[in-house]
Amino acid sequence: MHCSTAIRIFATIVLLPRATLSFAPQTIGRLTPTTLSPSFISITQTTTRLRDASSNTVEIPTEWQGVVLSKLKQIQDPDLNVDIVTAGFCQNLQYDPANAKLSMDLELTTPACPVKDQFQRDCEQLLLELPWIQQVEVTLTAQAQGTSSTSLAGLAQVGAIVAVSSCKGGVGKSTTAVNLAFSLQQLGATVGILDTDLYGPSLPTMVTPDDDIVRFVGRQIAPLQRNGVRLLSFGHIHDQAAVMRGAMVTQLLEQFLDVCQWGKLDYLILDMPPGTGDIPLTLTQKLNLTAAVIVTTPTELSFQDVKKGIEMFDTVQVPCIAVVENMAHYELPESMKETVAKAVKQSSHVTNAEQVTQEVWKALQNTPLPIFGAGHRSTLQQMYGIEQHFKVPLMDQVAYEGDHGTPFVLQQPDSSAARVYRSLAQAVVQEVAKVKYTHPNQRLFLEYNRDEHVVALKQGTSPQDEEISTLSPATIRRACRCAACVEELTGRQILLPSMVSENIAPLRMQSVGNYAWSIDWSDGHRSLYPEKSLRALASQKPKSTTKDSSSTTLASVVRERVQEPV
Repeated sequence: MHCSTAIRIFATIVLLPRATLSFAPQTIGRLTPTTLSPSFISITQTTTRLRDASSNTVEIPTEWQGVVLSKLKQIQDPDLNVDIVTAGFCQNLQYDPANAKLSMDLELTTPACPVKDQFQRDCEQLLLELPWIQQVEVTLTAQAQGTSSTSLAGLAQVGAIVAVSSCKGGVGKSTTAVNLAFSLQQLGATVGILDTDLYGPSLPTMVTPDDDIVRFVGRQIAPLQRNGVRLLSFGHIHDQAAVMRGAMVTQLLEQFLDVCQWGKLDYLILDMPPGTGDIPLTLTQKLNLTAAVIVTTPTELSFQDVKKGIEMFDTVQVPCIAVVENMAHYELPESMKETVAKAVKQSSHVTNAEQVTQEVWKALQNTPLPIFGAGHRSTLQQMYGIEQHFKVPLMDQVAYEGDHGTPFVLQQPDSSAARVYRSLAQAVVQEVAKVKYTHPNQRLFLEYNRDEHVVALKQGTSPQDEEISTLSPATIRRACRCAACVEELTGRQILLPSMVSENIAPLRMQSVGNYAWSIDWSDGHRSLYPEKSLRALASQKPKSTTKDSSSTTLASVVRERVQEPV
């Protein structure tokens, strides 16, 4: 039976109000969950140091485990900002005194960890410095994914759910979602794609599955697959137009989410519909979204919609971890090289046509053509503190592969766009790890002290946490980098320091996502400050040597008097 026909038959039974479910479907097939890719599980490396025959017998420490762990504490996780021992990565330490061999497991947060090979090399190098260790065997594994807090049984074993959103149609959101998913799979993760756009599903066109066999898992269906990535779209179930009102769409979406058994996944990529309406809000309420990736273009119109999308996710407490600026510049296809060669040959002033053609072509490739403008990546970073920004070039092959059912990163793995998608996948792995495993005390907390008229910066998430610095409200207000205070294209300062009164005060301060703080000022302005900018602002202020404000004031007066000319 053809895939779409079979799934539609199943859908006519399952996608009905639950009160009508009176059948007992027979299990035709069984979904085989994959925890980690076999290639990742088998990554075991043994490094041997040649023993000096003339060396004396080296005494093995009684508490050798503590010595090993102390040595391994030198290795820091760049995302979690802790050493690998404190993070709990070092497991199953075993020592064979007969062969002077130490074996251990390096249990990472995800099989797609971009620095796993570096971790492995660092462990081997440090442990071989110990005189009583001649061989080191490090096996890379990954932590078992925790059960998702969602009430949907089919998503219970999904480690992280990442939404790819745009708030505007036609910016390449589905293309980004597909290539992100397959890039994560190439890093070693188990990945699925869920196309949640009921009105305009894209996944059936963009990705052709390996087969069209329908498999059932109890009362649910197993997703289709392409190269190990699991796929499901409403277009697989219903290939005609979805002519429905909002209430009916919401009810249908809830049943659609519950119809699939995804099994164990490291990442589930949601291809979100555009806008901030019923479907996106239902998804954020029903699913425990881990993070969101925002897709935009360099145009001003897209930039305005991106801000709305970030604000929507902030409202439902979903951190935005990356911004992808699609169609950032035009990249000439290889076929244009022949056109350049013909133009060079037609010139009567060229003596070495082949050399000139190579030089002209290289210059064209190294010169971006921003046909939609310079973009707003730096503005988004300054406003919201989203540090991960990516520029994807406009290429005809990206559209061609998507129209013919093949993910671009599989067909053109060495292209510049594929490299950007791989960098995006690595950034998603790192940022999701930060969201899931970073301790809340590594965040910043702001508190306004009315009596002293200062804003206290504290390390943590509550007023009881340790104060690390204080700033005057006027200093923070003058550091605002929004479009009303700084000219976007030139960087010219619109808000002059003299325009801000020293008596200005914050009326309301609240955390925005995982990266920034929003402050409503007494002059009617609202500012957004990345935590990174606030920390940098605090580092420029000299720290007080005493907490007594009167002593500090007296000391400053004495210093000023001493420095006065005689």
